[in-house]
Amino acid sequence: MNERNLRRTVLPNGLIVLTERMEHLRSVAMGVWVKSGSRCEPAETNGISHFVEHMLFKGTRSRSAQHIAREMDSIGGNLDAFTSKETICFNVKSLSDHVPIALDVLSDLVLNPIFAPLDIERERGVILEEIKIDEDNPDVLVHELFTQSFWKGHPLGKPILGTTETVGRLGQPHLFAYHGDWFHGGNMVFSAAGNLDHDRFTEAVAGKFSTLPAGEARRELAAPRASARIQLRSKKSLEQVQICLGVPAPPITDDNRYATLILNTVLGGGMSSRLFQTVREERGMVYSIYSDLSPYRDTGTLCVYAGTSVSKALEVVELVMAEFRKLKEELLGDEELTRAKDQLKGNILLGLESSNSRMANLARQEMYFQQFFTVDEIIARIDEVTAVQVQAMAQRLFDPGRIAVTLLGPLRGVKLSREMLAC
Repeated sequence: MNERNLRRTVLPNGLIVLTERMEHLRSVAMGVWVKSGSRCEPAETNGISHFVEHMLFKGTRSRSAQHIAREMDSIGGNLDAFTSKETICFNVKSLSDHVPIALDVLSDLVLNPIFAPLDIERERGVILEEIKIDEDNPDVLVHELFTQSFWKGHPLGKPILGTTETVGRLGQPHLFAYHGDWFHGGNMVFSAAGNLDHDRFTEAVAGKFSTLPAGEARRELAAPRASARIQLRSKKSLEQVQICLGVPAPPITDDNRYATLILNTVLGGGMSSRLFQTVREERGMVYSIYSDLSPYRDTGTLCVYAGTSVSKALEVVELVMAEFRKLKEELLGDEELTRAKDQLKGNILLGLESSNSRMANLARQEMYFQQFFTVDEIIARIDEVTAVQVQAMAQRLFDPGRIAVTLLGPLRGVKLSREMLAC
């Protein structure tokens, strides 16, 4: 468990191949990771990363979409993809016996898309429906509105799916240009975990990706500046007021990231967290309340989400501020600190149970850290965190002047001023 069997090879075209051998499994999970995503998009083509991700499943020079689906089903494999702010990932999981077929399909769809005009029109309809689903989902919508306001004017604030307008404009030339710009060896990582042999597997990947152009890793992007706006959006059709409230937080590689993780765990990272216990269990004011960290390459956010009735919305905000204040003023007790550490360690260890999560963990460590941390190293770093460090992080993050809030729902005259965010 502790000694992970990791290997790394860089192919001549710059593609990094990472593997973790897990002999006790009968499967292999593999993923192609592109160091791109919605924050790399100009405003006029917002949503193109996600559009390209969808379109790669629609057919290649030698396979139709139906052919891809049937071939995966015939081996009981699972083919999937996702787009985030900073990466696009195409992944497949199959039995180790079927790796040659799974690898062939995965490499074909990543390298040889045709972006047929008819398919583009059909998929545009699918994505426009996906955008509507998010607009109909209040807790997704409040996060989206918060993010757009928080990183205003920066691509990090733009929606991953794009907007009805931008998706409506994207055509075949855009998709081919995007694919050419980002899909090359210097900008991609291929990671795999499961029952495999590194040398044989790498040779197979090298064969399939021999046509991938080399290219340099793309330039670093300008870091965004957060804006602490108070945004009240009335939506009468909702029953609840959705609250999203957040502050800038350290980037993913920050030296103090473990103190931030523990702070988040104590604040709102589970059913024993302070927000859940105070606002839901003791007061019965919400069904759902939690805090969440979103770290990126050069910045991050710590957000608190809650849904409540309009009459209680301001009181919920007040209770959140009271928890911020307490974390700044009082040291955590030993018992609470230990509990948060154990919860965090449990989450990390459980998160490494599957080959899929190991595969993703490998790729992310490569892309963000260019090095690998063993489970023991991570656990040691968590154990080292002191109550003083957690308090110092709370004092750094919970600055009333930097708190941004979005309220969405039947607001009926609710007013929220900066003074009410004193903490």
